[in-house]
Amino acid sequence: MGPILGIETSCDETAAALYQPEAGLLAHAVHSQVADHAAYGGVVPELASRDHVRKLPGLVQGVLRDAGLEAEALGGVAWTRGPGLPGALMVGAGFARSLAWGLDVPAVGIHHLEGHLLAPLLEPQPPAMPLVALLVSGGHTLLVQVAGFGRYRVLGDSVDDAAGEAFDKTARLLGLPYPGGPAIARLAEAGRPGAVRLPRPMTDRPGLDFSFSGLKTAVLHAVEERGSDEQGRADIAHGFQEAVVETLAIKCRRALEQTGCRRLVVSGGVGANARLRERLDALAAERGFSVHYPRLELCTDNAAMIAYAGALRLAAGERGDLDFSVRPRWPLAELPVPG
Repeated sequence: MGPILGIETSCDETAAALYQPEAGLLAHAVHSQVADHAAYGGVVPELASRDHVRKLPGLVQGVLRDAGLEAEALGGVAWTRGPGLPGALMVGAGFARSLAWGLDVPAVGIHHLEGHLLAPLLEPQPPAMPLVALLVSGGHTLLVQVAGFGRYRVLGDSVDDAAGEAFDKTARLLGLPYPGGPAIARLAEAGRPGAVRLPRPMTDRPGLDFSFSGLKTAVLHAVEERGSDEQGRADIAHGFQEAVVETLAIKCRRALEQTGCRRLVVSGGVGANARLRERLDALAAERGFSVHYPRLELCTDNAAMIAYAGALRLAAGERGDLDFSVRPRWPLAELPVPG
Protein backbone atom coordinates (compact mmCIF):
# COMPACT_ATOMS: atom_id res chain seq x y z
CA MET A 1 0.00 0.00 0.00
CA GLY A 2 1.21 3.48 -0.83
CA PRO A 3 1.53 6.28 1.74
CA ILE A 4 -1.56 7.22 3.73
CA LEU A 5 -2.53 10.88 3.89
CA GLY A 6 -3.93 11.91 7.28
CA ILE A 7 -6.11 15.00 7.74
CA GLU A 8 -7.05 16.53 11.11
CA THR A 9 -9.58 19.38 11.49
CA SER A 10 -11.49 18.52 14.66
CA CYS A 11 -11.00 21.83 16.48
CA ASP A 12 -8.44 24.63 16.21
CA GLU A 13 -5.49 22.90 14.55
CA THR A 14 -5.36 22.20 10.82
CA ALA A 15 -2.98 19.35 10.09
CA ALA A 16 -1.83 17.01 7.33
CA ALA A 17 0.61 14.09 7.42
CA LEU A 18 1.91 11.20 5.36
CA TYR A 19 2.55 7.77 6.88
CA GLN A 20 4.10 4.84 5.02
CA PRO A 21 3.64 1.49 6.81
CA GLU A 22 7.09 0.28 5.74
CA ALA A 23 8.95 3.57 6.27
CA GLY A 24 7.08 5.32 9.08
CA LEU A 25 6.15 8.99 9.24
CA LEU A 26 7.25 10.72 6.02
CA ALA A 27 6.08 14.28 6.67
CA HIS A 28 3.65 16.20 8.83
CA ALA A 29 2.57 19.80 9.31
CA VAL A 30 0.27 21.60 11.75
CA HIS A 31 -1.20 25.07 11.58
CA SER A 32 -2.39 26.31 14.98
CA GLN A 33 -5.24 28.81 15.25
CA VAL A 34 -4.38 29.78 18.85
CA ALA A 35 -3.60 33.40 17.92
CA ASP A 36 -6.95 33.71 16.11
CA HIS A 37 -8.96 32.56 19.12
CA ALA A 38 -6.88 34.06 21.94
CA ALA A 39 -8.81 37.33 21.93
CA TYR A 40 -12.01 35.40 22.67
CA GLY A 41 -10.56 33.25 25.44
CA GLY A 42 -11.49 30.04 23.65
CA VAL A 43 -12.29 28.49 20.28
CA VAL A 44 -14.92 30.21 18.10
CA PRO A 45 -16.34 27.38 15.91
CA GLU A 46 -17.16 29.50 12.85
CA LEU A 47 -13.70 31.05 12.79
CA ALA A 48 -12.14 27.61 13.15
CA SER A 49 -14.07 26.21 10.19
CA ARG A 50 -13.19 29.13 7.94
CA ASP A 51 -9.50 28.86 8.75
CA HIS A 52 -9.51 25.11 8.01
CA VAL A 53 -10.92 25.90 4.55
CA ARG A 54 -8.12 28.40 3.93
CA LYS A 55 -5.20 26.37 5.28
CA LEU A 56 -5.92 22.70 4.53
CA PRO A 57 -5.15 22.59 0.76
CA GLY A 58 -1.79 24.27 1.25
CA LEU A 59 -0.84 21.96 4.12
CA VAL A 60 -1.62 18.88 2.04
CA GLN A 61 0.44 20.22 -0.86
CA GLY A 62 3.25 21.00 1.59
CA VAL A 63 3.53 17.51 3.09
CA LEU A 64 3.46 15.95 -0.39
CA ARG A 65 6.25 18.29 -1.43
CA ASP A 66 8.26 17.58 1.73
CA ALA A 67 7.99 13.84 1.08
CA GLY A 68 8.86 14.23 -2.60
CA LEU A 69 5.57 12.67 -3.71
CA GLU A 70 2.73 13.40 -6.09
CA ALA A 71 -0.87 12.90 -4.96
CA GLU A 72 -1.18 9.96 -7.38
CA ALA A 73 1.25 8.00 -5.19
CA LEU A 74 -1.17 7.92 -2.25
CA GLY A 75 -2.51 4.56 -1.14
CA GLY A 76 -5.38 5.95 0.90
CA VAL A 77 -6.75 8.90 2.85
CA ALA A 78 -7.73 9.06 6.52
CA TRP A 79 -9.55 11.96 8.15
CA THR A 80 -10.87 12.79 11.59
CA ARG A 81 -14.55 11.84 11.61
CA GLY A 82 -15.15 12.86 15.23
CA PRO A 83 -15.51 13.85 17.95
CA GLY A 84 -15.05 17.57 17.45
CA LEU A 85 -16.72 20.74 16.16
CA PRO A 86 -19.30 19.84 13.49
CA GLY A 87 -18.30 22.50 10.96
CA ALA A 88 -14.59 21.90 11.42
CA LEU A 89 -15.02 18.15 10.97
CA MET A 90 -17.03 18.67 7.78
CA VAL A 91 -14.19 20.69 6.22
CA GLY A 92 -11.72 17.85 6.69
CA ALA A 93 -14.20 15.12 5.75
CA GLY A 94 -15.31 16.86 2.56
CA PHE A 95 -11.75 17.53 1.43
CA ALA A 96 -10.49 14.04 2.29
CA ARG A 97 -13.38 12.12 0.79
CA SER A 98 -13.34 14.18 -2.42
CA LEU A 99 -9.60 13.71 -2.83
CA ALA A 100 -9.87 9.96 -2.27
CA TRP A 101 -12.70 9.71 -4.80
CA GLY A 102 -10.75 11.71 -7.37
CA LEU A 103 -7.66 9.52 -6.93
CA ASP A 104 -9.71 6.30 -6.74
CA VAL A 105 -8.08 5.24 -3.46
CA PRO A 106 -9.75 3.95 -0.27
CA ALA A 107 -10.63 6.32 2.54
CA VAL A 108 -11.60 5.94 6.18
CA GLY A 109 -12.88 8.22 8.94
CA ILE A 110 -10.88 8.00 12.18
CA HIS A 111 -11.89 8.50 15.81
CA HIS A 112 -9.91 11.45 17.14
CA LEU A 113 -9.29 9.77 20.50
CA GLU A 114 -8.04 6.57 18.87
CA GLY A 115 -5.50 8.75 17.09
CA HIS A 116 -4.30 10.21 20.40
CA LEU A 117 -4.27 6.77 21.99
CA LEU A 118 -2.02 5.39 19.24
CA ALA A 119 0.29 8.43 18.98
CA PRO A 120 2.98 6.94 21.30
CA LEU A 121 3.26 3.99 18.90
CA LEU A 122 4.85 6.33 16.35
CA GLU A 123 7.95 6.59 18.53
CA PRO A 124 11.12 4.56 17.77
CA GLN A 125 10.50 2.22 20.73
CA PRO A 126 6.71 1.87 20.94
CA PRO A 127 5.12 0.19 23.96
CA ALA A 128 3.67 -3.29 23.58
CA MET A 129 0.04 -4.07 24.28
CA PRO A 130 -1.84 -4.62 26.55
CA LEU A 131 -1.56 -1.27 28.28
CA VAL A 132 -3.50 1.51 29.99
CA ALA A 133 -3.83 4.87 28.23
CA LEU A 134 -4.44 8.25 29.83
CA LEU A 135 -5.96 10.58 27.23
CA VAL A 136 -5.94 14.08 28.66
CA SER A 137 -6.70 17.20 26.62
CA GLY A 138 -8.89 20.27 26.45
CA GLY A 139 -12.03 18.32 25.68
CA HIS A 140 -11.37 14.87 27.12
CA THR A 141 -9.94 13.18 30.19
CA LEU A 142 -10.28 9.41 30.29
CA LEU A 143 -8.49 6.19 31.12
CA VAL A 144 -8.68 3.35 28.61
CA GLN A 145 -7.61 -0.27 28.85
CA VAL A 146 -6.07 -1.31 25.52
CA ALA A 147 -6.02 -5.06 24.88
CA GLY A 148 -4.94 -4.58 21.26
CA PHE A 149 -5.56 -2.38 18.25
CA GLY A 150 -9.25 -1.45 18.23
CA ARG A 151 -9.93 -3.36 21.48
CA TYR A 152 -10.57 -0.59 23.97
CA ARG A 153 -12.43 -0.46 27.28
CA VAL A 154 -13.09 2.88 28.93
CA LEU A 155 -12.19 2.65 32.62
CA GLY A 156 -12.90 6.23 33.65
CA ASP A 157 -14.13 9.43 32.00
CA SER A 158 -14.66 13.08 32.91
CA VAL A 159 -18.13 13.73 34.33
CA ASP A 160 -17.88 17.50 33.76
CA ASP A 161 -14.85 19.65 32.89
CA ALA A 162 -11.89 17.92 31.27
CA ALA A 163 -8.43 18.69 32.67
CA GLY A 164 -7.47 20.94 29.78
CA GLU A 165 -10.74 22.84 30.10
CA ALA A 166 -10.02 23.35 33.80
CA PHE A 167 -6.59 24.77 32.88
CA ASP A 168 -8.22 27.25 30.48
CA LYS A 169 -10.88 28.36 32.97
CA THR A 170 -8.35 28.71 35.78
CA ALA A 171 -6.12 30.78 33.50
CA ARG A 172 -9.00 33.19 32.90
CA LEU A 173 -9.55 33.52 36.66
CA LEU A 174 -5.86 34.36 37.05
CA GLY A 175 -5.87 36.85 34.17
CA LEU A 176 -3.67 34.63 31.99
CA PRO A 177 -3.92 34.24 28.20
CA TYR A 178 -5.45 31.38 26.22
CA PRO A 179 -4.48 28.54 26.03
CA GLY A 180 -4.29 28.14 29.77
CA GLY A 181 -2.02 25.11 30.14
CA PRO A 182 1.32 26.65 29.11
CA ALA A 183 0.51 29.95 30.83
CA ILE A 184 -0.28 28.28 34.15
CA ALA A 185 2.81 26.07 33.93
CA ARG A 186 5.01 29.14 33.47
CA LEU A 187 3.41 31.06 36.35
CA ALA A 188 3.49 27.98 38.62
CA GLU A 189 7.30 27.95 38.46
CA ALA A 190 7.29 31.01 40.76
CA GLY A 191 4.72 29.51 43.14
CA ARG A 192 5.59 28.33 46.65
CA PRO A 193 4.96 24.62 47.31
CA GLY A 194 2.19 24.17 49.87
CA ALA A 195 1.21 27.85 49.95
CA VAL A 196 -2.18 27.03 48.41
CA ARG A 197 -3.66 23.59 49.00
CA LEU A 198 -6.48 22.67 46.63
CA PRO A 199 -8.66 19.52 46.54
CA ARG A 200 -7.81 16.39 44.57
CA PRO A 201 -11.28 15.75 43.11
CA MET A 202 -12.87 12.29 43.45
CA THR A 203 -9.73 10.69 44.88
CA ASP A 204 -11.33 10.12 48.31
CA ARG A 205 -13.67 7.46 46.90
CA PRO A 206 -13.30 4.36 44.69
CA GLY A 207 -13.51 4.67 40.93
CA LEU A 208 -11.63 6.07 37.96
CA ASP A 209 -13.88 8.91 36.78
CA PHE A 210 -12.68 12.51 36.80
CA SER A 211 -14.31 15.79 37.83
CA PHE A 212 -12.57 19.16 37.73
CA SER A 213 -15.48 21.63 38.04
CA GLY A 214 -15.18 21.69 41.84
CA LEU A 215 -11.46 22.39 41.58
CA LYS A 216 -12.25 25.39 39.40
CA THR A 217 -14.61 26.68 42.13
CA ALA A 218 -11.88 26.20 44.74
CA VAL A 219 -9.55 28.27 42.55
CA LEU A 220 -12.16 31.03 42.36
CA HIS A 221 -12.30 31.21 46.17
CA ALA A 222 -8.50 31.23 46.36
CA VAL A 223 -8.32 34.09 43.86
CA GLU A 224 -10.80 36.09 45.92
CA GLU A 225 -8.74 35.50 49.05
CA ARG A 226 -5.16 35.95 47.85
CA GLY A 227 -4.98 36.52 44.12
CA SER A 228 -4.45 40.30 44.19
CA ASP A 229 -0.65 40.23 43.80
CA GLU A 230 1.78 38.37 41.56
CA GLN A 231 3.05 36.02 44.28
CA GLY A 232 -0.48 35.10 45.27
CA ARG A 233 -1.38 34.31 41.65
CA ALA A 234 1.77 32.22 41.27
CA ASP A 235 0.95 30.28 44.45
CA ILE A 236 -2.55 29.56 43.14
CA ALA A 237 -1.19 28.43 39.76
CA HIS A 238 1.26 26.11 41.54
CA GLY A 239 -1.44 24.71 43.80
CA PHE A 240 -3.82 24.17 40.90
CA GLN A 241 -1.26 22.39 38.73
CA GLU A 242 -0.24 20.16 41.63
CA ALA A 243 -3.90 19.27 42.28
CA VAL A 244 -4.50 18.26 38.65
CA VAL A 245 -1.22 16.36 38.37
CA GLU A 246 -1.72 14.46 41.62
CA THR A 247 -5.32 13.60 40.71
CA LEU A 248 -4.24 12.19 37.35
CA ALA A 249 -1.38 10.25 38.95
CA ILE A 250 -3.66 8.70 41.58
CA LYS A 251 -6.16 7.57 38.96
CA CYS A 252 -3.42 6.15 36.72
CA ARG A 253 -2.03 4.13 39.63
CA ARG A 254 -5.50 2.77 40.39
CA ALA A 255 -6.11 1.85 36.75
CA LEU A 256 -2.84 -0.06 36.52
CA GLU A 257 -3.55 -1.89 39.77
CA GLN A 258 -7.10 -2.82 38.71
CA THR A 259 -6.11 -4.10 35.27
CA GLY A 260 -2.76 -5.65 36.16
CA CYS A 261 -1.15 -3.80 33.24
CA ARG A 262 2.48 -2.75 33.58
CA ARG A 263 2.53 -0.16 30.78
CA LEU A 264 0.98 3.32 30.75
CA VAL A 265 0.79 5.65 27.75
CA VAL A 266 -0.07 9.32 28.12
CA SER A 267 -1.25 11.48 25.23
CA GLY A 268 -3.27 14.59 24.47
CA GLY A 269 -2.36 18.23 24.94
CA VAL A 270 -2.12 18.11 28.74
CA GLY A 271 0.26 15.16 28.31
CA ALA A 272 2.89 17.72 27.31
CA ASN A 273 2.83 19.24 30.81
CA ALA A 274 6.35 18.85 32.26
CA ARG A 275 5.16 18.52 35.86
CA LEU A 276 2.73 15.73 34.92
CA ARG A 277 5.51 13.83 33.14
CA GLU A 278 7.82 14.30 36.10
CA ARG A 279 5.20 12.97 38.54
CA LEU A 280 4.28 9.96 36.39
CA ASP A 281 7.94 9.11 35.80
CA ALA A 282 8.50 9.10 39.57
CA LEU A 283 5.40 6.96 40.11
CA ALA A 284 6.57 4.50 37.44
CA ALA A 285 9.96 4.15 39.13
CA GLU A 286 8.29 3.67 42.51
CA ARG A 287 5.68 1.14 41.34
CA GLY A 288 7.72 -0.72 38.73
CA PHE A 289 5.77 0.03 35.55
CA SER A 290 6.80 1.80 32.35
CA VAL A 291 5.33 5.05 31.08
CA HIS A 292 5.39 6.20 27.46
CA TYR A 293 4.68 9.56 25.81
CA PRO A 294 4.55 10.80 22.22
CA ARG A 295 7.04 13.50 21.28
CA LEU A 296 5.79 16.95 22.29
CA GLU A 297 4.76 17.92 18.77
CA LEU A 298 2.41 14.89 18.65
CA CYS A 299 0.72 15.60 21.99
CA THR A 300 -1.57 18.30 20.62
CA ASP A 301 -3.95 17.62 17.73
CA ASN A 302 -2.04 16.43 14.68
CA ALA A 303 -2.52 14.42 11.50
CA ALA A 304 0.37 11.99 12.05
CA MET A 305 -1.74 10.05 14.54
CA ILE A 306 -4.70 10.09 12.12
CA ALA A 307 -2.57 8.81 9.24
CA TYR A 308 -1.18 6.04 11.46
CA ALA A 309 -4.60 4.92 12.72
CA GLY A 310 -5.89 5.14 9.15
CA ALA A 311 -3.08 2.93 7.85
CA LEU A 312 -3.95 0.27 10.43
CA ARG A 313 -7.67 0.36 9.70
CA LEU A 314 -7.22 0.37 5.92
CA ALA A 315 -4.84 -2.58 6.23
CA ALA A 316 -7.57 -4.39 8.20
CA GLY A 317 -9.98 -3.88 5.29
CA GLU A 318 -12.03 -1.00 6.66
CA ARG A 319 -13.42 1.45 4.11
CA GLY A 320 -15.59 4.56 4.30
CA ASP A 321 -18.67 5.09 2.15
CA LEU A 322 -18.99 7.84 -0.44
CA ASP A 323 -22.02 8.99 1.56
CA PHE A 324 -19.81 9.96 4.49
CA SER A 325 -20.87 11.63 7.73
CA VAL A 326 -19.11 13.18 10.72
CA ARG A 327 -19.74 12.38 14.38
CA PRO A 328 -19.25 15.44 16.62
CA ARG A 329 -20.17 13.25 19.59
CA TRP A 330 -18.70 9.77 19.27
CA PRO A 331 -18.14 7.65 22.38
CA LEU A 332 -14.95 5.61 22.11
CA ALA A 333 -16.92 2.54 23.21
CA GLU A 334 -18.85 2.67 19.90
CA LEU A 335 -15.71 2.38 17.78
CA PRO A 336 -15.82 -0.86 15.76
CA VAL A 337 -13.14 -3.50 16.24
CA PRO A 338 -11.22 -3.72 12.92
CA GLY A 339 -11.48 -6.87 10.88
